[in-house]
Amino acid sequence: MGATQTKDKMHCTRYLNGKGPPPLGETVGTQGSNNHKKNNLIKQGNQPDGGQMNCNIERRSLPGYPNDDTLQITFHFEDGIQSNNHPHPGHGYRGIEFVAYLPENSTGTKIVRLLEQAFQHKLLFTVAANLSGEYCVTPADIPLKTRESGGPGSLGYPDPNYLKSVRKTLKLKGIK
Repeated sequence: MGATQTKDKMHCTRYLNGKGPPPLGETVGTQGSNNHKKNNLIKQGNQPDGGQMNCNIERRSLPGYPNDDTLQITFHFEDGIQSNNHPHPGHGYRGIEFVAYLPENSTGTKIVRLLEQAFQHKLLFTVAANLSGEYCVTPADIPLKTRESGGPGSLGYPDPNYLKSVRKTLKLKGIK
């Protein structure tokens, strides 16, 4: 029945064989064992340490979302030194203040939560050389809308496909 007995103790063989639940230290901060497994599937990026992500609600709508307010997401990175995960470890890079926009509706709110996960897993930004050869923090390959208007060609709204495409990109990185 999965148990063995010794003189004064009964042991569950599932635990002895390493088939029991993960140790408490591995589960603290997760909400159930499924989250523990999901976190192992999320890819890890090389975004610089120390960045900040903040979200505010703006009482105006984005083109294509006339009935919704706007979620304004601000990302901030200070200047820093490249780590071993970057093109020139030990060399400096320039920080960035970056703003992205989403409609404040059920889909936009869900995507903000997914972007928070991507940010925590260092997937939203990276360090790369700009056109003048200077290293700086720059967006990685997850698309962000950086303008409120102008359409898809200028990284703005309206863009009826954006919410689906960003969600698909996040899913490919393991963020669901």
